[in-house]
Amino acid sequence: MKSISKSLDIAGKTFTLEAGTVAFQATAAVLGRIGDTMVLVTVVVSHKRSDLDYFPLNVEYVERLYAGGRIKGSRWVKREGRPTDDAILNGRLIDRSIRPLFPKDFSNDVQVVATILSVDGENDPSIVSLLTTSAALSISAIPWNGPIGSVRIGLGAKGSENEGKLIVNPTIAERTVSDLDLVVSNTKDKTHMIEAGASQVPEKIFLEAVARTYEETKKIIAFIADFAKEVDKTKITYKTAELPKELITKIEETYKKEIDQLVEDRSKNEGGAPVVDALAETIIVADTELDKKQVVKVLDYLFKKEVRKTVLEKSKRVDGRKIDEIREISSKVSILPRTHGSAIFQRGQTQALSVVTLGAPSLEQLIETAEGEEKKRYMHHYSFPPYSVGETG
Repeated sequence: MKSISKSLDIAGKTFTLEAGTVAFQATAAVLGRIGDTMVLVTVVVSHKRSDLDYFPLNVEYVERLYAGGRIKGSRWVKREGRPTDDAILNGRLIDRSIRPLFPKDFSNDVQVVATILSVDGENDPSIVSLLTTSAALSISAIPWNGPIGSVRIGLGAKGSENEGKLIVNPTIAERTVSDLDLVVSNTKDKTHMIEAGASQVPEKIFLEAVARTYEETKKIIAFIADFAKEVDKTKITYKTAELPKELITKIEETYKKEIDQLVEDRSKNEGGAPVVDALAETIIVADTELDKKQVVKVLDYLFKKEVRKTVLEKSKRVDGRKIDEIREISSKVSILPRTHGSAIFQRGQTQALSVVTLGAPSLEQLIETAEGEEKKRYMHHYSFPPYSVGETG
């Protein structure tokens, strides 16, 4: 593959993509750069389809202290260990932006690794990684309905020259004082990923910010599409498998009452999987020639069909709520007798038990990043035990 390099101006900053220079064994590899922040994104796809019943996509966001010219501070351990919380969150940000654009039943293993090679302390590596990932998938042979364009929007702080103005891809310093931190990923015709944090920002400004992303991402998407054309790599021929119409009709007609009951049961059981499995087992017992995996897929299809019908024709959700009603919300405090604070928050059948522990300033956490060392006084630890969704694990 020949070396290709193209650049685009994004809000006054030069964004550069380069392919054909490193990681030749990967399915696709692209270097992305804004300022002196530089990222390498590699994409690799397996040749064999997995037998898993979900798409095995793995996204890794790899931070390295060398990117900021730093050495790990520990006297005993110099090798960097597990990913930081920020790295995990940035990996999820990329995952949520790209996952919906793969074919629904694509089951080849795909691994995306975004390695932060250089940071300048000004330009956010997560946005560079998102855009470079879009480019890497676009030039790869993997079937993917991209490219996407992603930007971060901030709001100028009081007293600054940009006070009250929307800022496209704000610097790290601007983000720390901004009342809005919005990341939007768009395709050429729709928004499919929004992540935001805000401090009492009016809805009007928020909507303006989302609309502003379209102006920038249209240019980015066209730029990445042109970049992909220069690489000119043939995509893997892939056709989404369709469920047998005869089987759909047979199950729908024979088990109509059971499917109606399935919809009702799944409205009470938010996990839903055991209910579907139980009905699938009943169908398999009655007809041993049927494949259980296919029956489960048909039941899932019929369930979604019924839910859609109920919403569109009766303006009613699957659990009986109107379309403008939220689930019942409740909360309790002081649940645990000897902790500094505790509470249970519940929405529908979803619960969160939160426990607070107070400590002295000396217990604050020191965090080493490529940008430097920072202190963390508020630590939020999140646990998702298997019993919360009625599973073993």
